Amino acid sequence: MIRDLDRHGDAGALHGYDVCVVGSGPAGMVVANELVGSGLRVCVLESGRERPTRHGDALREVDAEGLPIKDYSRERVLGGASTTWSGLSSPYEEIDVGARPELGREGWPVPLAELEALYAQASERYRFASPEMFAPGGFDALRAESAIRPDWRGLRDKVFLAAAEPQDFGAECRAAFDAPTHDLWLDATVVRLDAEGGRVASAEVRTRSGATHTARARRFVLACGGIENARLLLVSDLGNRADQVGRCFMNHPKSYRGLVHFAAPVGDEPYWFGCLREGYAGYGGLRLSEDVLRERGLLHHYVRFEPLFPWTDNPGIEALVTLLNGTKGLLRAWKRAKRDQTVTLRDYSETGDDSDVKNARKGALGWARVAGTVLLHLPGVLHYLLYRLTPLRPRIRRARVRNFMEMEPVPENRVVLGPPAGPFDQPRAVVRARPTERERASLVALHEVLAAELEEHGIGRLETDIARAEPWPITQDASHHMGTTRMGRDPASSVVDPDLTVHGLPNLFVAGASVFPTAGCANPTYTLVALSIRLAAHLRAVARAEDAA
Repeated sequence: MIRDLDRHGDAGALHGYDVCVVGSGPAGMVVANELVGSGLRVCVLESGRERPTRHGDALREVDAEGLPIKDYSRERVLGGASTTWSGLSSPYEEIDVGARPELGREGWPVPLAELEALYAQASERYRFASPEMFAPGGFDALRAESAIRPDWRGLRDKVFLAAAEPQDFGAECRAAFDAPTHDLWLDATVVRLDAEGGRVASAEVRTRSGATHTARARRFVLACGGIENARLLLVSDLGNRADQVGRCFMNHPKSYRGLVHFAAPVGDEPYWFGCLREGYAGYGGLRLSEDVLRERGLLHHYVRFEPLFPWTDNPGIEALVTLLNGTKGLLRAWKRAKRDQTVTLRDYSETGDDSDVKNARKGALGWARVAGTVLLHLPGVLHYLLYRLTPLRPRIRRARVRNFMEMEPVPENRVVLGPPAGPFDQPRAVVRARPTERERASLVALHEVLAAELEEHGIGRLETDIARAEPWPITQDASHHMGTTRMGRDPASSVVDPDLTVHGLPNLFVAGASVFPTAGCANPTYTLVALSIRLAAHLRAVARAEDAA
């Protein structure tokens, strides 16, 4: 059942559950969905409602020192940040999760082989591209049709794919709450967890009217994002005996820097420039090879090429794409009609990634302004539509480089508590994150190898000043908040064990990218969903063992 706690909750409404999940983003909804049929009574507590509200928006706010944090990366609404994401994902590789002695990394306590089996399950149940599509012979079959298909020496391709209709986990797991064992409570903000006798006994829950409720359950799962998971543990003074909660915050800083001048004009390059194909949107990026990364002790960054069209960065086109996304029926029909074709992107805004225009709160006046932006820039919009709606192919002479960085898990980058603020006068999260010298050197090395190989293969010339750029230019938030409750075997250097149980609290678990020991370069949602499937299986096993005892 789905209910609003402020309207329908009474004194005992949140009592008697076997599992209480805090947060309705991808991790929380997957855990709940996987527990359908287990016989366990499950509730999910979501601080927002089914649509954005001013109250929910006020709860998103954080203070950032260094790398900024976008407000729409922390949505308080059913489905969480999956209501705003573009769906791009890629599985982690051995270089991401394996031991890296040259970096002082022990590797993940969950081996890649186990993750790969979980990726297959995530693909089957949650609409991610299958692992085979990321492997040789999958999406990269498009590479054979490209004019750019060199045998790289120090570089490797990196494929990213998204469902043409990105998953909204709040909507897609909604049916879980038709089960008589499952409840979803909206307007239910957990402000504190309380422990008794070495176990979490309850959670204090507030509603928008200020009413206070107590949630009681045999087990609790924090699944409210890479920043909020840490903030709640810090506020509750739980799991932090070794001062690890909030430390090693990671993101994937990104930004444009660098320009490729092609030796000869290129036409459609769906593999490199991005396309729709067989129900997925995707592209091929470039990263350094494992050998280069290990030999030089570098981090796993990657770059992608974005072609410069005559209309690139025209605000009218982003506004038009936003309007089309608002009329989903029309856009879905167009995508269905093109399903059997390879449709090359004609503007980066078509990916839906990081669009402030798309994610801004808009009433009737806001939508009118979006439409007005289209009209104001109509010549460029019409130029774009000519190439989008006809077989005409542009001739591309330059492409800009978009850089995506892996952050090091350094303790100084962290989430700490700031002064009380917001609707419940709770300590606000302060996120401190600044680039390290290794992060900067790794991107400089990637540009150096890329420049050499573009010229070696006659593809073109890379114009870049990344080695001397000051201030450091890669400063955009990728909304990938990781590492603040890292998993590991040693309680002295981690917050949760390999089963995602908080050290020292056997009935408190953490789900989401906050448990990642390292960041890799890939979008984290595919992996956090895989780990959430694994956590749900563990919760089933724990419940069976306790019932049998």
